[in-house]
Amino acid sequence: MENIKYPYLPEGKTILYVPISNVFMAEAKEFARNNSLDKVMPNASILVKDGVVAGRGANGSTYHETHECERVKLKMPTGVGYELCEGCHPKNHGEPKAIKNAIDNGYDSKGGDIYLWGHWWCCEPCWNTMIENGIKDVYLLEDSEVLFNRENPENVIGHQFE
Repeated sequence: MENIKYPYLPEGKTILYVPISNVFMAEAKEFARNNSLDKVMPNASILVKDGVVAGRGANGSTYHETHECERVKLKMPTGVGYELCEGCHPKNHGEPKAIKNAIDNGYDSKGGDIYLWGHWWCCEPCWNTMIENGIKDVYLLEDSEVLFNRENPENVIGHQFE
């Protein structure tokens, strides 16, 4: 996977890949299906600590239901300006929600892993949150750089759960 050009990847960090048959990735997919508030790009994060699901988080908020997205109005590319829109704000991303959920459930996130459904990369604010909270490894679905990339003509956006 060395040839993937991620929009953002912190120095010294890597992304690992698993098939949909991975139990934690499969759970992330189902959590996204049932809990993501972003209907265009539903995604979810599952935090695993010592082989146990410690926390879950799905992206989105209800803001976009009644307000226009500032990022869309400004024609901003993915990964940029999340803080300009309440609906896109990093606090509404699945990674920090899963970490918060794990902590609320009494788990220490340090040394945990995160499995991400619906992502092909992680934004800088989410990486910062994961690093600050001691997340060890980040896992994406195999071929996610195609499946969940709006720029790739072979993506499954709009058909993620078929």
